Amino acid sequence: MFTECPTERSRLIADRVERFVRDVVIPYERDPRCESHGPSEDLVAELRDKARAAGLMTPHILPDGSHLNQRETAAVLKRSGLSPLGPVAVNTMAPDEGNMFLLGAVATAAQKARFLAPLVAGKARSAFFMTEPAEDGGAGSDPSMLQTTAVRGGDDWVINGRKKFITGAEGASVGIVMARTGDGDRVQATMFLVDLPHPAIRIERLIDTIDSSMPGGHALVVIDNLRVPQAQVLGEVNEGFRYAQVRLSPARLSHCMRWFGCATRADEIARGYATTRKAFGKLLIDHEGVGFMLAENLIDLQQAALMIDWCAGVLDEGSLGTAESSMAKVAVSEALFRVADRCVQILGGMGVSRDTVVEQIFREIRGFRIYDGPTEVHKWSLAKKIKRDTLGAAHHK
Repeated sequence: MFTECPTERSRLIADRVERFVRDVVIPYERDPRCESHGPSEDLVAELRDKARAAGLMTPHILPDGSHLNQRETAAVLKRSGLSPLGPVAVNTMAPDEGNMFLLGAVATAAQKARFLAPLVAGKARSAFFMTEPAEDGGAGSDPSMLQTTAVRGGDDWVINGRKKFITGAEGASVGIVMARTGDGDRVQATMFLVDLPHPAIRIERLIDTIDSSMPGGHALVVIDNLRVPQAQVLGEVNEGFRYAQVRLSPARLSHCMRWFGCATRADEIARGYATTRKAFGKLLIDHEGVGFMLAENLIDLQQAALMIDWCAGVLDEGSLGTAESSMAKVAVSEALFRVADRCVQILGGMGVSRDTVVEQIFREIRGFRIYDGPTEVHKWSLAKKIKRDTLGAAHHK
């Protein structure tokens, strides 16, 4: 269920990634090192060693440092997502993929050498410290509620605050910390690059969540008098929210790409079961209740693929794609969840067991409906845009 690759180079890379994930990565899905908070560090290292040997480490970034465009990236990341472990193995997983994109766009040459190069090589992982505890009144979907502060302290910045649901913080080597800066009425933020682990950044606990595919899990973190030199400010002071938008649109779309691969795999398993398992005298697929679910999967997957390709094209034209990525994120996450849910239903008892990977895919995609902005927040943002555009058009008539 993969649409045609937009270029020959993307087809060659995508085909190699798919063979690697199917032949090498999928057998690891039953590895006991796949833990409740994500694959263990030694499993990540083993998978990446195999990807490196196959010449598939960070395949969307070419040897000369250039990046596949978004439509090409979609072809590759969809294939990497055929297993929840696939993006981990070939280094296309969140948050690293989005962080690499941001660093490539904003970081200085010195910062790229120090922080980006190890990520691209798959030798390090990263974490993006933005979301904060709701119990503290901190930022979640509304970044203007940012509570973590950064103030000048001599030649450094001193950062204090708490962060929550920080993916990959445990075991990460590179951190990007978003903190409140500026003295005006308007909330401003700055991004800071940090070497991890750091004594001023303490993980209180790993949070038990529905998903289990991301190394390092999701952490609750305390930042206590973290001193960061000016040289480790990412981009310009007070421009953190603007840089977040640079990161967020492609990152939302990358989620769509990866989970598209997972949903495709779940559908493959459901198809295989429905075309071999018999009940009441005929194959399951010959019962309309099952056959129609598979037909609906086909429709949802095709629509999701088209939304991904459309949004990728918008980004490739140089647009920030804020509204377009919101539309794609809502449409694709909801469609893929419907696909995963139907696959569980088709498999029956096996669907709610861990005898297949479908149960995990269902859990992962359920989380996707919240990650990088819940469906309802994106719809609210789009409704505001509709109001602005409509009233603006009426004003100019």
